[in-house]
Amino acid sequence: MSESDKFTEQYFRERLSPEQYHVLREKGTERPFTGEYWDVFREGEYLCRACGEKLFASDTKFDAGCGWPSFYAPANEQAVAEAFDSSHGMRRTEVLCKRCGSHLGHVFPDGPAPTGLRYCINSASIDLADKDQS
Repeated sequence: MSESDKFTEQYFRERLSPEQYHVLREKGTERPFTGEYWDVFREGEYLCRACGEKLFASDTKFDAGCGWPSFYAPANEQAVAEAFDSSHGMRRTEVLCKRCGSHLGHVFPDGPAPTGLRYCINSASIDLADKDQS
């Protein structure tokens, strides 16, 4: 069985809370300023809550004032995928975990240097592995 074969909806339902499943698998979003990590700035690595893939490093996190965890770059270019999203009457770029295809949030062109990007990520879609644990 290949790794992608194990990522069935049953796999995700068994490992995620209902809110996490809604965000990661049904492309939901949490309300601003309510997620676990919107105002957390500890050192560590942010992992996909669905599959454990390293997505973002804490040194790329910044306070965008939007109420969601924001990063100016992924951990590496192979960590995330992007897709066009026209839901809710908007034109946005969706961010997905490249490994398992789970919805993470969206990326916008209004972030800080050096990239000018703001990866606006749902707390429900990530898990922080503190520096001493990663």
